[in-house]
Amino acid sequence: MKFSKELLLRMLKLMLKIRYFEINVADLNKKGIIPGFTHLYIGEEAIAVGACLAINKDDFITSTHRGHGHVIAKGANLEKMIAELLGRKKGYCKGKGGSMHIADISLGILGANGIVGGGIPIATGAGLAAKMKGTRQVVICFFGDGAVNQGIFHESLNLASIWRLPVIYLCENNLYALSTSQKSSINIENIAERSKAYNIPGIIADGMDVKEIFLKVSNAVSKIRDGYGPILIEAKTYRFLGHHLGDPNKGNLYRSKEEIEYWEKNKCPIKKLKHEMIKNNLIKKIEVEQIEQDIISEIQKATESAKLSPLPASYELYEDLFCVSN
Repeated sequence: MKFSKELLLRMLKLMLKIRYFEINVADLNKKGIIPGFTHLYIGEEAIAVGACLAINKDDFITSTHRGHGHVIAKGANLEKMIAELLGRKKGYCKGKGGSMHIADISLGILGANGIVGGGIPIATGAGLAAKMKGTRQVVICFFGDGAVNQGIFHESLNLASIWRLPVIYLCENNLYALSTSQKSSINIENIAERSKAYNIPGIIADGMDVKEIFLKVSNAVSKIRDGYGPILIEAKTYRFLGHHLGDPNKGNLYRSKEEIEYWEKNKCPIKKLKHEMIKNNLIKKIEVEQIEQDIISEIQKATESAKLSPLPASYELYEDLFCVSN
């Protein structure tokens, strides 16, 4: 497939938006402005962007604890995101959900999730609803390598296979579940091989290449819309920072400095696309710099506006709570 300049530019802008959003979040966290745990998506931007550009606005995604990139790629409002991170009323959850619970049903974002593998059954249920309604909608379920050892992963893929549900189970394999290496917890090289147990396709993709992700997800989407059934895609990727902002990144606790430096230097998805576009005369370096400045300015404005939103009142703690009773 020949990629148009317009599509490549959209990819670059979205990846840069995610990268600079996360840099801004890290800065706010260091200043003590953002409370709680924050898991950044720096290094993995190609997966969210390539996947979300391959689906429609009315298609669905489910996200993870590392979800900022997914929801930005699907079109989430930056000001509402930052307000949520700051605990402000203007946020997606009125400041009461925080980083790991951003959702926007109008955009098909069925929620980030603080539970490992928590989005997998939600995606499976959404896929069942889409099939029953005959809407031809597709669900992309993002999850990490740590989630594939959860029972709900196997239960969901089994049901999705039996019922031929329109779900792409997209594993972002960044090699570490918090500090546990994949080599210590999974006795196979490729997580995609687990698809064989459910008689569905298992596809491996370079998670540091936005074009490859786009192509493989687009192909899967095309098949699934025609009733093909679920597909498991394993995107090999790497997080440049620690598991969360309190996790030492540059030490030798569970990753070596050499390993981190290798991925940052040789595998960065943004550097890769930027270099390719400049080399092929699709964009000039000065244009890229202007795009970056525009994005930084947009994020700064969103941040300042979000700060003006009030904090929720104490009595609001008991609002927006739901329970099911017999």
